[in-house]
Amino acid sequence: MPISQEQLARIARDLPGMGNDPVAVRARVEALERILERAFVFPGTKIPFGLDSVIGLVPVLGDLVTACMGAYMVWEARNLGMSKWQLIRMTANVGIDTAIGAIPFVGDAFDLVWRSNSKNLRIIKKHLDKHHPATRIIEA
Repeated sequence: MPISQEQLARIARDLPGMGNDPVAVRARVEALERILERAFVFPGTKIPFGLDSVIGLVPVLGDLVTACMGAYMVWEARNLGMSKWQLIRMTANVGIDTAIGAIPFVGDAFDLVWRSNSKNLRIIKKHLDKHHPATRIIEA
């Protein structure tokens, strides 16, 4: 028996992190940033790295994939109604990461230092804390 559009919308709304509300958007972008920038730690150090650095090792295709993931964060920010200036800053962060990340060897090292997704998450969190204070999370 096929599922109606209304049933599918209700299922998606009830799943954690699947809605369009600011709380769900915050959860998604925080999870994406964690995966892309801080999912792993170099053994013997406290230096975090994520899939952005790992996938970026694949020439051209890796940088395009991580650019698309970064663009998804900008798209979520647009859906939150963030200002054009904030969206331009976020797009510039992703663009810089993609452009320099495409340079062999230098770009791979740059990906460890320039954490565009972390920068974009800070911009989104600042917006959410100001315009949607119910989404705030007290971090210990």
